[in-house]
Amino acid sequence: MKIKPLGDKILVEVLESDEKTKGGIILPDTAKEEKTEGKVVSVGPGKALESGKIQPLEVKSGDRIIFGKYAGDELLVEGKKYKILKESEVLAVYA
Repeated sequence: MKIKPLGDKILVEVLESDEKTKGGIILPDTAKEEKTEGKVVSVGPGKALESGKIQPLEVKSGDRIIFGKYAGDELLVEGKKYKILKESEVLAVYA
């Protein structure tokens, strides 16, 4: 399935959280925290400005990002967890 975000939205594949602690304890699903890291899958064309021009987004496909815990809307597509976020909800891009 192909999802194309609109405007200043981005589609992010949420990275899976660890199943074990550093000490080797296996965590049940209810104890795992929601991951706030992901990989950008696709981006919209950009933000429409009042002048009518489109401002391109700073993030691009393939970027690894950090976003807020409650940011965006969650999707489940073919068993993978995704989020659709506004670019303004992205806190940082990292390598």
